[in-house]
Amino acid sequence: MAGGRFIRRGIGVLLLALTLALSASAGAASASGQWRPGVRAAVRFAHARLGQVRFEVRTDTRKWGFHIHATVPSASVLKAMLLVAYLDDSHVRNRPLRASDRRLIDPMIERSDNVAATRVLAIVGPGRVRAVARRAHMRRFRLDTGIWGLSRIDADDQARFFLHIDERVAPLHRSAAMHLLASVIPSQRWGIGTLRFPGWRLYFKGGWGSGTGAVDHQVALLTRGTERLSVAVLTTDSPSHAYAKETLRGIFARLFHTMPSAG
Repeated sequence: MAGGRFIRRGIGVLLLALTLALSASAGAASASGQWRPGVRAAVRFAHARLGQVRFEVRTDTRKWGFHIHATVPSASVLKAMLLVAYLDDSHVRNRPLRASDRRLIDPMIERSDNVAATRVLAIVGPGRVRAVARRAHMRRFRLDTGIWGLSRIDADDQARFFLHIDERVAPLHRSAAMHLLASVIPSQRWGIGTLRFPGWRLYFKGGWGSGTGAVDHQVALLTRGTERLSVAVLTTDSPSHAYAKETLRGIFARLFHTMPSAG
């Protein structure tokens, strides 16, 4: 009899714990589902700035944006695609990374080294970069094989690509790729890199062309547990690189003025 009471009591405790866990999970999903980025505030800010701004924010079920299909030169944002193409190469994907691999991909992402990017493109070839675009369902991407920084991208394609960029990397190298995207050097952590997202992990890549303000972009993924948000902000024709960095920071700050609550 006593043993039966203990068994029933144990089952009751387990059921209560399960109910609480499911309630918490549902609350988190509900809170995330109700969240909206500050699109109106971001658009008002964009209209008040010199130059042109395009952006898109995505979750697994929603997207919001502004001029999301307008294409612009990629600048160094392309390097995230080069990273995926390199790690998925048949000579790399199924073996541990070597020092020679790290000498290419580490500087290409962490400090946006152009020489490393040119070498990576030569190794993987245009076909593999275009394959990355196809697998990510990019519709307006165009690779420029002469000057890779002039490749064409839009906010819609890039936000879609970054939302699950980890899954686009060969499984053996996913952690290495995400570590690089989280390890951009301090001098290049402007724009979204200057903002705080408590509880969230930030992975991003920027591109700024010649540093004149003609082209300045950032594309990012934010994750917390199973929650994820991607965002692409693409700017052109700013008066200077410093001015563009402030534009980027202002757009990101307004889009993410409030972040999804865990409930």
